[in-house]
Amino acid sequence: MNPQEPAQSPQLIYDWNAVHETLTPPRQRPQLNDETLRDGLQSPSVRTPAIAEKIHLLRLMDAVGIDTANLGFPANGAVAVEHITALAREIRDCRLRIAANVSCRTLVADFEPLLRICDAVGMPIEATGFIGSSPIRRYVEEWDLATMLKNIRDSITFVVKHGLQIMFVTEDTTRAEPEVLRQLYTTAIECGATRICFCDTVGHATPSGVTNLIEFATEIVQQTGAEVGIDFHGHNDRGFGALNTLAAVSAGATRIHGCALGIGERCGNAAMDQLLVNMKLLGWIDNDLSQLKEYVELAARATETPIPVNYPAFGADAFRTQSGVHAAAVVKAFRRGEDWLANRVYSAVPADMFGLKQTIEIGPMSGEHNVRFWLAQQRIAATDELVKAILDAAKQARRVLTEQEIKEIAIR
Repeated sequence: MNPQEPAQSPQLIYDWNAVHETLTPPRQRPQLNDETLRDGLQSPSVRTPAIAEKIHLLRLMDAVGIDTANLGFPANGAVAVEHITALAREIRDCRLRIAANVSCRTLVADFEPLLRICDAVGMPIEATGFIGSSPIRRYVEEWDLATMLKNIRDSITFVVKHGLQIMFVTEDTTRAEPEVLRQLYTTAIECGATRICFCDTVGHATPSGVTNLIEFATEIVQQTGAEVGIDFHGHNDRGFGALNTLAAVSAGATRIHGCALGIGERCGNAAMDQLLVNMKLLGWIDNDLSQLKEYVELAARATETPIPVNYPAFGADAFRTQSGVHAAAVVKAFRRGEDWLANRVYSAVPADMFGLKQTIEIGPMSGEHNVRFWLAQQRIAATDELVKAILDAAKQARRVLTEQEIKEIAIR
């Protein structure tokens, strides 16, 4: 029982989710890898944050308990190298708990600037080496498997020789053949990869497909006998981004990827904030998420990505109602002095768990409870005449009344 939950019987919420749970809890706490500053910035609609904004965002990732952050793609040029170096120094100098990684193609030339960054900051950074894997991608690129395997061997051996850990990544994994994937990943593990990442690059997979894939990944690792972590990186083209990622955790993935607000190419990545909210509610993590709202809002400002009003947990309307029936229930709970009750009677996501609160507005769908509660919050005497005047104005309006409009009615 939540320590703030009223000790009442019978139980106030019956949980159908637990009757036959298909998302079984992970055996250990899953790690989180934040791709906002790399994969998220591939969206053609976002603005690339300034380095000060990136540093602030990195600090908030650390504050909400994210384990690693992808700092960028060093082969992209001098600006990328400069920003990655500055972010790595921030982690080092401020002794942040969050670790760093960067993205590289499976080419030795891509890893050379990473080695220079590590030397400059005096700290190791996890390398991630990626290559396309699906038959359609190989056909378009005119890649043959022998050349791909050689590039994997050469690049991973090069990185390991220089003392860095490396995660091997296949793009478009969810549309690649098992026999090809087995060769690619087995080669990477034999050359020293410490993690392997499976990507739903174009958002093709369903939750069942992800479960099948992670079970296949577990089989590959077991056959090699190596201690290797399994990552999952999902996109949202079919709207399954967060759900697929949770399915990956349930199936055995030990680290999952996401971006703030789900930003990223096309329909974006799995939303890191939604993953955190859901894993907290599922009891899979115990992170302090009181600064998660600040993380979301900073990401929105820094990338110029508007937050939809109905966005889960952090949209303007997430804990806001004008409905008379709904508001009445929330008001009754508040009047009993039970915030726990008020935050759950009409919400599956408790606002107080994320540093937020319920808000009651006055609009065309409102009732007397809305008006009296609003006036009490503003410390304005709720006479019958005033309540009626505000309610009459609301019923004639086509939207929620603003604070100024309500106060003008009170003055008149």
